[in-house]
Amino acid sequence: MSSYRNLTARDIMVRKVITLRPQMEVMDAIRVMMKHKIAGAPVVNDHGRYLGVFSEKSSLSVLLGMEYDSDPTTEIRSYVDTTARFVHEDTDMLSIVDIFLNEPYRRLPVLRDQDELVGLVCRRDVLRAFNDGMRKRQKATGDSGILYFSSVTLREDSTIIS
Repeated sequence: MSSYRNLTARDIMVRKVITLRPQMEVMDAIRVMMKHKIAGAPVVNDHGRYLGVFSEKSSLSVLLGMEYDSDPTTEIRSYVDTTARFVHEDTDMLSIVDIFLNEPYRRLPVLRDQDELVGLVCRRDVLRAFNDGMRKRQKATGDSGILYFSSVTLREDSTIIS
């Protein structure tokens, strides 16, 4: 039986991903995000190659640029976050969890090779995979599903190290 610990981004990613193109008008990109109730989307070129992410935060940069810099551009290409974090399809689930815990990302584009976008992993996808794995384990072993903690410490009793 395969453990949820052995899962990779390939196993838990969503393959149908809403993407944007760098030449899209900012307002069109915002409309797409609002229509699909998403906070951001990967930006890909005409060959499906990953370029970065355009997000609500990017949209706010556009608003500031329009107000303060009289920025004439209306294409999203200038506002794509090219440094946004991504994972490769063979990235293990625990590494993905670590990213979600220690970085501000709620979703991660999944790439094959260097820049081929093949999916997206969200926090909810990780939780779903964990839940499914635990349910399979419970069914196979007859466990009640109760989690046991080796120690529990009250906050007042914990030592604060500064």
